[in-house]
Amino acid sequence: MTCTRCRQFEAAPGGELCRACEAEELHPDVGPALPMAPSAPPFGAGAPVTWLRSPVGLGRAVAILLGVVVVTDLVAVWADLVMLDVLGRMVDGQYGTGIEADADRADRLSVLTGGAQIVTYVATVVVFLIWFHRVRINAEVFEPFGHRKKRGWAIGGWLVPIVNLWFPRRIALDSWDASSPWEKPRSHALVNAWWTLWIIGSVASQGASSAYRRAETAQELQSATRQILFADAFEIPTGVLAILFVLTLTRMQDTKARTGPRAPEPVAM
Repeated sequence: MTCTRCRQFEAAPGGELCRACEAEELHPDVGPALPMAPSAPPFGAGAPVTWLRSPVGLGRAVAILLGVVVVTDLVAVWADLVMLDVLGRMVDGQYGTGIEADADRADRLSVLTGGAQIVTYVATVVVFLIWFHRVRINAEVFEPFGHRKKRGWAIGGWLVPIVNLWFPRRIALDSWDASSPWEKPRSHALVNAWWTLWIIGSVASQGASSAYRRAETAQELQSATRQILFADAFEIPTGVLAILFVLTLTRMQDTKARTGPRAPEPVAM
């Protein structure tokens, strides 16, 4: 059974408390060995029970979808280059049936690649949010007291304007810390690098889309397409870092779940 005091570790054989809480009972002058867990709510009321659920399947699905997103971005970069070639010839004053045919082909290619990007992006976002919410709940099992945002923000934090600039990163870091090995916390470098590229890429994408909607002349279209090319190219390393983040956090949680709870620290006698 679980310790009735801290509710974190297995109770000692034949008792109701774990070894650390037993030591505190016998030696009250030592001070509390573990943080006190809140008392259990009455039946049918209070907070929901938190259970550990494997993130491995979802993590692999997210990684595969992110890989598809990277591939569509690569194709989009090629389509952007084709469009820039046509626009460059138009800016130079080349006209005729040949360039009109090339422009039509470039337009169709851009529409196809843009549609593929939207479809793969939406599918990836849905599965990613499910995975992100699950790893947030798992992190609460590993470390109940180390989270500054409630679990609902694991999804809502991405959807609410303004707060989506830092809430998801905060939740990712808290989940990362809670899922790190007991004996050695992992560095935040990967999380911070992924989030930095994500913010830069999001701003670049929004700016490029806005510029393309306002463009009317060939020169304006050329400038807007260059911005789109930058945004599409920038999404490639962002996607790679996102894959590494998802796989690393998934592996950390799976490993930590298999190792079991941390052994209580010895109390001075």
